[in-house]
Amino acid sequence: MNSNYYFTRFLAKRPAEPTLENLAFLQEKHMLHIPFENLDVISKTPIITDLERIFEKVVINLRGGFCYELNGLFGWLLREIGYDAHYVGATVKKPDGSWTIEGSHATNLVHLDDEPYLVDVGFGDSVRKPVPLSGEVVSDVSGEYRALQIDEEHYDLQRFEDEQWKTLHRVSTVPKEFHEFAPMCEFNQTSPESPFTHKRLVTIATKEGRKTLSDSTLIVTENGQKTKETIAEEDLPMLLQQHFYLFLMDSFS
Repeated sequence: MNSNYYFTRFLAKRPAEPTLENLAFLQEKHMLHIPFENLDVISKTPIITDLERIFEKVVINLRGGFCYELNGLFGWLLREIGYDAHYVGATVKKPDGSWTIEGSHATNLVHLDDEPYLVDVGFGDSVRKPVPLSGEVVSDVSGEYRALQIDEEHYDLQRFEDEQWKTLHRVSTVPKEFHEFAPMCEFNQTSPESPFTHKRLVTIATKEGRKTLSDSTLIVTENGQKTKETIAEEDLPMLLQQHFYLFLMDSFS
């Protein structure tokens, strides 16, 4: 990995040492400048669990990606700069209370001074800071979060909503190799049961909230206030550049 190129991609500098403060800085900067997006899924451009190929897409070609790409690449970077990081799988809880396929979300666990932290840059609208598995609550502009221990190997990432803690996904602390996510990466870009194969989705954190392109609707959330705007197809390439820092050469209509 050419880490200097990667740091330039999300306007950061290589930290002097692998501390929690520097980890939090890198995570937030990454989420503010590299979007979660499924444009390759919609255009049926194959995505494979090859970190060098993902690096070329996200860093060199100025793109985003979904969890396997963003968390895969970020985990690689963290290890390159001295963090004790490894991939883990998580199972997403759907709004209706059911669960996705076990372990189908790829994320990262980072150990600092014997304290494990969940570090995720590929889950869309979610926490922007490392979440300790100790249960300590962390807060940012998107809400309050905690990791609730379920058993010896599983923790639920939860967000406080509507006066209660709601589970976003259940994380396994068992380390995984990146290639082990290949079947789920294939499923989530091809199956009609995948949430990513039905409509275009691009979303990025902002200092005040979030911007999301859902199919042809731009949703901007700032300080809790939400606005929606329908975008004409011919205006989408420019919108992706201005709002999401994406540069696409090909049409995606």
